Amino acid sequence: MKNKDFNKYGHKLVDWMSNYFREIENYPIKPNVKPGDIYKQFPSKAPLNKESFETIFNDFKNIILPGITHWQNPNFHAFFPANNSYPSILAEMLIATLGAQCMMWDTSPSATELEERVVDWLKDELGLPSSWKGVINDTASIGTICSLLTAREIKSNFSINKSGYNTNKYTVYTSKEAHSSVEKAVKIIGLGSKNLKKIETNKDMSMNIESLESNIKQDLSTNSIPLAIISTFGTTGTVGFDSINKISLIAKKYSLWHHIDAAYAGSALLLNKYKKYIKNINLADSFVFNPHKWMLTNFDCSLYYTKNHEALVKSLEIYPEYLKSSEKKINNYKDWSIQLGRRFRALKLWFVIRSYGIKGIKKYLKKHIKYAKNLSIEIDKDKNFELTAPQNLNMINFRFYPKNKDKSNLNDINHKLIKKLNKTGKIYLSHTKIDDIVSIRMPIGSTYIKRKHIEKSWKLIKEISNSII
Repeated sequence: MKNKDFNKYGHKLVDWMSNYFREIENYPIKPNVKPGDIYKQFPSKAPLNKESFETIFNDFKNIILPGITHWQNPNFHAFFPANNSYPSILAEMLIATLGAQCMMWDTSPSATELEERVVDWLKDELGLPSSWKGVINDTASIGTICSLLTAREIKSNFSINKSGYNTNKYTVYTSKEAHSSVEKAVKIIGLGSKNLKKIETNKDMSMNIESLESNIKQDLSTNSIPLAIISTFGTTGTVGFDSINKISLIAKKYSLWHHIDAAYAGSALLLNKYKKYIKNINLADSFVFNPHKWMLTNFDCSLYYTKNHEALVKSLEIYPEYLKSSEKKINNYKDWSIQLGRRFRALKLWFVIRSYGIKGIKKYLKKHIKYAKNLSIEIDKDKNFELTAPQNLNMINFRFYPKNKDKSNLNDINHKLIKKLNKTGKIYLSHTKIDDIVSIRMPIGSTYIKRKHIEKSWKLIKEISNSII
């Protein structure tokens, strides 16, 4: 492709992208396809000869698009928000155009220094300690791995990286509602899932503090080595809040590393009313949150902060000759995480923060929280539905609970309701289980959602529920 063709088709794609957002509600949110339907449309062998852009783009529209789940549709309420925005998309175009490899200062000075600046901006706005340092990763899973790896190395006096495990008596504590990435992390760094203690939760889905301390005491009495606590600010299932302030005190009392997983709800800390939940964060050791979930920034973009960045770097740094830096007093972010190669993620975060301003982002968060609160009131008033968990931030958990009907198969009825709703293509919902109760999850976090979408979704939910009883 020549430059003039790139210019021509680039304009064509931007026009298509703009039209896509205008027409996004015309697409079925969840595609009506079966496993293998897309795969079998591709040739079994790679093309030997070049094909025109028109041919490729037509195949995108005719093969790829029918199998896409439209996460940016304002009626998408499954799993968790993964929103984008026009400024973020434009920044992604520039990132791809520059094609910069941002692993260290020498390879892209602007990328390194912009990353440091925007990470510091958000550190201040979230209310994190000023002495902490941060880095941008792809996902919170990587942040959790890096956090536990640092905790392990500090506890072992940095011997495990060098010599491996002589014995493994380490234990890690988290809630039963914690994200699955926590268990994956303990597996990856060699602690083993059997050494992850999943602590019971309270009725509000927060970690039970008494049970946590009891488990730590028991492990100490058996010569196990309590290593770390991972608390959650906004669980994926219900957006429940662990008692981070109390957990911070327990971690300090027993000299445990404390990592806070705020991947989902961390953006809410931009709002002053939620900062009370982390008033003891100065006692914690690390914190992670995802702007790509609820802060208008395209996937992927996850910010990991730590009290002790020197220990983080010491745990991860490797200096082959070809990567030795010409500068000393700089951040080489390749040594702050697992990946060597790094994308210029800071650029899209910079575009978003400047385009909306902190005030604009706060307004956006408040709108979603207000929508969720109003809908939860409507659900609570309806005799055929009930809330299954407290309404936190932008998340609503509820279930269909038809009056004057047999309640013995409510889980099956709610599974059926979700399936029928998703099949309409007009809404997409997912579920969780709360005390073995199937609960419909409805996070409200689309960039493009308006009150009319909420009203239409609630109306659809009631209509479909009436058809299954």
